[in-house]
Order: sequence, then structure tokens, then C-alpha cells
Amino acid sequence: MVAGVSPYYGRAVSRSGENDTTSDYGMSDDLLDTTIGRVVDRAAERYRELEGLVDGEIRLTVREMVDAIDRHARALIGSGIQGGDTVAVWAPNSAAWVIAALAVHRAGAVLVPINTRFKGPEAAYVLARSRAKALFTVTDFLEMDYVAALEAVRAGDDTAGGMSQLTGMPSDMAHLTDIIVMSGPTTAPGISLDSFVRRGDGVDPAEVKRRVEAVQPTDIALIMFTSGTTGHPKGVMVAHGPVVRAFDVWGSVLGIVEGDRYLIVNPLFHAFGFNSGVLPSLIKGATMVIHAVFEVETVLDLVERERISVWPGPPAVYQSVLNHPDLARWDLSSLRRSVTGAATIPVEMVTGMRERMGFETIITAYGLTETSGIVSMCRPEDDPELIASTSGRAIPGSEMRIAGDDGAPLVPGEPGEIWVRGYQVMAGYLDDPEQTAETVDADGWLHTGDIGVMDANGYVDITDRMKDMYIVGGFNAYPAEIERTMLEHPGIGQVAVIGIPDDRLGEVGAAFIVPSPSGAPVEEELIGWCRERMANYKAPRRIWTVESLPLNASNKVLKGDLRGLAATLAEPGPR
Repeated sequence: MVAGVSPYYGRAVSRSGENDTTSDYGMSDDLLDTTIGRVVDRAAERYRELEGLVDGEIRLTVREMVDAIDRHARALIGSGIQGGDTVAVWAPNSAAWVIAALAVHRAGAVLVPINTRFKGPEAAYVLARSRAKALFTVTDFLEMDYVAALEAVRAGDDTAGGMSQLTGMPSDMAHLTDIIVMSGPTTAPGISLDSFVRRGDGVDPAEVKRRVEAVQPTDIALIMFTSGTTGHPKGVMVAHGPVVRAFDVWGSVLGIVEGDRYLIVNPLFHAFGFNSGVLPSLIKGATMVIHAVFEVETVLDLVERERISVWPGPPAVYQSVLNHPDLARWDLSSLRRSVTGAATIPVEMVTGMRERMGFETIITAYGLTETSGIVSMCRPEDDPELIASTSGRAIPGSEMRIAGDDGAPLVPGEPGEIWVRGYQVMAGYLDDPEQTAETVDADGWLHTGDIGVMDANGYVDITDRMKDMYIVGGFNAYPAEIERTMLEHPGIGQVAVIGIPDDRLGEVGAAFIVPSPSGAPVEEELIGWCRERMANYKAPRRIWTVESLPLNASNKVLKGDLRGLAATLAEPGPR
């Protein structure tokens, strides 16, 4: 059983701008101190007959969606799930994912989303660490049978690789009593979704209402595990009140209104999917249109067919769309609102999103799992240059600062680590007070590990992750800065820069590029072009052309994969 209270929830902090109060964005008082379960009730009251959820041939009104959610919640209760228990979802985006996740909250339990790219040992680690009692999953995603993958771990077969040494199987999964198969063949020990739902037939609907009312805004809503790039995945505990409040802000700043059609192709296991997709849709009355895997033409077909008006995504998604040679053949006139950011964003991309994709409002934002997924946002009235060059200013009720090595705040224009303080900061890492104390200091500042520069108006430019920075002959090189410059070249559609070993300088830059439709530039000519536009130590020494960049399920570039590829393409040495 998990419970917790964020020490920063409801804390009085300075606002991000003299006139930037919550009332400026139309936020409701009833959302300042509530829970996800109550947000579902609110949606049922306000938007009852609105189309609430679309997934292929599945089309549900809000009333039908809430009925399905509560049937699942009763089934969880009938399966023995108690308030505060943990329930996991390991599955691709689908209507079933949304219904199952919200049912977890309606049953008074804690949601544990699991990355769809995880292998069996990695998922088993999350299930064991979170002590999940039930799991919603599938057996038919991208030729992956998740039930079979877990059974292989139970049997001691770690051929899938990953993190089997962390799991301590099989005893650590002893908490897991039910595996519910939402799609695909049902294989033991899984049970079918229909069989699961029938478990709720004898449960009084009033018990769901009682469970919802028993949950407090300070209780934990989600445990979202980080990717584990610096060690074991850490379970970030996110409380109900802060995450609802934060994404009410998100929806208000973005301008989401009743009747909008919100494309959720960002993975639901990620804060950019569930927190920033499902929650604002419920709060504002937008129709959730769910899609599992990003492919340019398939998604553009969906945008045209479903008249999508809100489409958030990372820059790589929009760059892929804008690079499509036949983009004009799709009718994208329904598009209105977009959120992107926390990565390299050329002004040309923002311009292209306006002029070629038709977006009226494009907002850049920045967040991380430890801040419920949101720290800062631009505002609709900001100009394209500011949107492209920054990730906005702190959301209302929170603070950002740029800190030097000694922790002292730096003056505008000086690069340093981004620190965040506010209600949306996590309650802590699950069962890890030492790591929590290292990340959130005694004054409530969360040390993000991101490098940024803030201007005099509080707008922050995310220049890089500390771990992605490399040092060339004693000079710090920030890949995001270099990538931003390289994207100005007409022959580059996408680019990712990493540091590779060098005998003389320690490290030098290497760039992987995806050509634009105009064709790939010649390596030596492009290196010369870079040296004309940036300091010599920043200019990449090697450039490789690839058909596509490796992306994770959140469509972010996998720099680790590129480092491995670089090691096979070139020997370290001076150039």
C-alpha cells in the first residue's frame, strides 16, 4: 500500500510573472484541491453526451466512457484491490488503456504505467519494486507477448537481457495476483478482460463513490518510473492534487476548449501522454483520439479524418511531418493548438508548423517526470522567435532558478543547472529517501540535471542535459546548441549530436543527420559550414547520414544507441 504527502503541495510561492495569476487562464477553484477520481465525476456532469474517447472503431460518449471506467473499478474492487494498492498498465495506447487507468483511480488505487519498450526483466523490476497487485497488459503488440515475457522471467529465463539481475525473481512478484489481458490471445496466467469485468457484477456502485471520496489530494496518484539511464529506474511518486492543478494550467494556457479533438499519440505511460493528454481532456471537455504508434502518413490520415484540433508532440514528430515530400495532400485545416519543446527547435520549424500545418497556437514547454511533467510554458501571445528559442517561463504557482556550481542563483544569461520549486514537484522517489534528498534539497528546490539559460523575463532556454554535455579540449560542448545551428542548413531534416572519444582532445562532436527532401550534404562541406557558424570546438568532427534517428517510445532520440553506432563506425583518434 502506498500513501504519501508532498511537502510542497499547497506551498505559498512566488508567481511566474507579476500579472500571471491562475485567474488569468480561467482555472476553476474546484480544481485547485481535488483528485483524478473526482475529475472523472466532474467530466460526467459537465460533458455527459460529448464524444469522450475515440480509438479506431471505438467511439464513446463521456457518459459511456465513465460507465466503462466504473465497471472496471468495480471489477478491481471485486478482485480484492484496496485503497492505496498499486495497479500497473503495460500496454500501448488504446481506449482500453485510458479506461483501465482511470478505473484504478476510481477504485482508490495507485497507477503504475510501464514503458512499452521495456523487456520482461525491466517490467518485472517495476512490478516488483512497486509491489503491484494487478497488471493490465496485452499479448499482441509489435509481435510482443507481455504475459509470456513475464513468465520467462518467472522461469528464470533472462535471454531478453535488460535488468534481470535487478528483479530478484520470482519471489519479488509475489504481490502480483492478477494479469488482465486487454487485447490479444489470453494465455495463462492471464485472464481475459471480459472475465475480469464480470468480477464487478456483485459490487455495489456506491462502493466506487466511497473509494473516490476517500482519496485525498495529497495521496499518491501515480508512480512513474524513470528510464534508468543513470542506474536502476526510480519510481517518481506524483500526488493527485498537484497533477490535476498542473494540467488544468496546461489546458488553460494552451487554450483547450469544450469540443476540441485531442490527438494522444504520445505514449500514455509517459507524463506527456497521460498527464498532459488524458487529464486536460477530462477537465476541458476535449475528445481524446487515441493512437498507438507514430507513423507520419497514418497519423496525418487520422488528423484529417477525425478533424484533430490539438496535437502535442516532441520536435522530432513535427520535423518528420514537415520533411514529408507530399505533406500538402492532407487537409490539416482543423489543427489549432500544439505543444512541443525541451529540445532543439529551429524557428523554421515553428514557421512551418504555422504555415504548412496550419497551427494557430504553438507553445513550447519544459517538464520532467519529477515535476509531474510540467515546469514552464510559453504563452500564446509570445512571438515565434521566443517560442523557438525558449521553453517558456514557470507555470503559475511555481519557481525556476538557474544555479551555479555552488547553488547560488546566476544572473540572466549565465548558463547553469535548472532548479524548480512548486506544488508540482514530486512527493519523492518510491522507497528511496536518500535519492530523494539528493534531488530535492531542504528548501524544496528540485535539482533537474538540465542546463539552461534564463532571460530577464524568466524565460528559460534548455541548452542540454548534464549527462549529454561533452568536453572538447577543456571546453564544454552542448549538443542541443550545436543541433539548433545545424538545423539551419537546408540539407538537414533532423540531427543528433553526441561526443565521441578523441586521443588528442578527449572528446569531439559527431553528428548523425537525416537529410531534408533537398538531399544530403557532403560530409566535409557540412563540417566546413559548421566551422563558419560556430566555435571550432563545437563543430562536429564526424558526420554520418542515416535514414532515421533511433527514437524511444516517447519519440525522443536515443543518444545511447547513437554512441553505440558511432563506436562501430569510427575509431577514436585526432582529426
